[in-house]
Amino acid sequence: MKVDDEKLKQKNLSRAIDRSANERTFLSWIRSAIALMGFGVVIVRFRVVQIPVQHRHGTGWKLGLVFSLVGLATVLISTGKYFIVRRQIDEHTYEPSDLFIFVFSSAVGLLGIGVIYFIFAAAVSPSSFVIPD
Repeated sequence: MKVDDEKLKQKNLSRAIDRSANERTFLSWIRSAIALMGFGVVIVRFRVVQIPVQHRHGTGWKLGLVFSLVGLATVLISTGKYFIVRRQIDEHTYEPSDLFIFVFSSAVGLLGIGVIYFIFAAAVSPSSFVIPD
C-alpha cells in the first residue's frame, strides 16, 4: 500500500512540474505578445512625430497595426496552445510542436524585416529625425 502511495505522489509531483512549466511558457508568450503590441504603438507614435514636408499619408501606421495584430494573434494562439498542452500533459500524450515555433519565428522575422525597411525609408525621407541634416 505504501509503494502505491509513493508512486501516486511522484506522478502528481511530475504532473505539477509539467503544468508549471506549461504555465511559464504561456506567460512568456504573453510577454512577447505585449512587447509586440507595444512596439507597434511605438512605431505609430514615431511616425506621428515626424514633420511632413508635404501632406501625405505615411505607412508607419500600417507596420504598427501589423505588430499589434501579430501580438493579438499571439495571445489567442498561445492561449489555445496552453490548454491543448495542459490536456496532453494530463492524458500523458504530450508531443512538442515544431510548427508553432516555426510560424511564430517566421512572423517575428517578417516583422523585423518590416522594421528595417521602415527605418531606412524614414532615414531617406527629407523630414526624418533619424538622420539629421
